[in-house]
Amino acid sequence: MGGFAFYHGIPGAIGGALRMNAGANGTETCQRVVEVYGVDRTGAKRTFSNAEMGYTYRHSSAPADVIFTGALMQGEVRDKAEIRAEMDAVAEHRETNQPIKSRTGGSTFKNPPGNSAWKLIDAAGMRGHRIGGAQVSEMHCNFLINVGGATAADIEGLGEEVRRRVRETSGVELEWEIKRIGTAA
Repeated sequence: MGGFAFYHGIPGAIGGALRMNAGANGTETCQRVVEVYGVDRTGAKRTFSNAEMGYTYRHSSAPADVIFTGALMQGEVRDKAEIRAEMDAVAEHRETNQPIKSRTGGSTFKNPPGNSAWKLIDAAGMRGHRIGGAQVSEMHCNFLINVGGATAADIEGLGEEVRRRVRETSGVELEWEIKRIGTAA
């Protein structure tokens, strides 16, 4: 089944992909979803159509109390060799442009309309900037990496410093793409 190569190498699981409309290389989850299945806090099973998910860039408007348990997705009939070649191309692109061998949560900030988060971060002079064990990747500025012993506070502190510097230098307010949970200590 073709049409899913864009997922190759995205860290996480299907629940997160459904919740945040994960995507790469010009394809997003919303382009493959038919319906989504979940369970709410009362234990009730829920089904959402693609339209009911309210997908936008790296976002869905599905109720926050729903835990996704599965989805019906629409792929495309393709030759196995063609699918493998597409997956290999995605992997090669990631390996040459992203720090996939580093400990990272994936792309950190959403791309602002008409711009690239990594370009704004680089222009703000944040490439390689470090707080504790967290560092802005030298390879791709929109990845925060754990270079050893990074705490959640290191990652969040670095992310907030990146956001502050980008806002200062460009006037653009970066939004977190990574979903953070819990409370700040």
